[in-house]
Amino acid sequence: MSPWPTEKHFASWLALCPGVNKTGGRSQSKNARTRPSSNRAATALRMAAFALLRSDCALGPMHGVCVPIQDRPKAITATAHKLAIIIYNMLKYGKIYVDRGAEYYDQQYRATILKNLKRRAQKLGYDLVQSGEPQAADETVSRDR
Repeated sequence: MSPWPTEKHFASWLALCPGVNKTGGRSQSKNARTRPSSNRAATALRMAAFALLRSDCALGPMHGVCVPIQDRPKAITATAHKLAIIIYNMLKYGKIYVDRGAEYYDQQYRATILKNLKRRAQKLGYDLVQSGEPQAADETVSRDR
């Protein structure tokens, strides 16, 4: 792994990074595409990412979260990029990958959504209050006056 100083260089070599089409700090294309590549390792990582689509590991829900935001090929490339970073760290530094499962990722994602929702509500002058009974939406918005 010595040819690549960081995991970003490794992912770029695999052509799993979006292209940088910027000038003056603004993106020139709406869809920053990855470079085409005939790298067999990148193809294998994309196939592995596609197989994670319905798995019960932490990377499966990550793929599911990316799909509504992006289209499926971009989500597969994002998951393959994550796999490349994991593999780089395992091979270069001997780190052990510990899969915490889909529930852990869902909890982390829910906490992030809740934190952002609270921040946005405070910015608009609202307070979030958790209701006593469990529902699909655990928080209600009340006006702070």
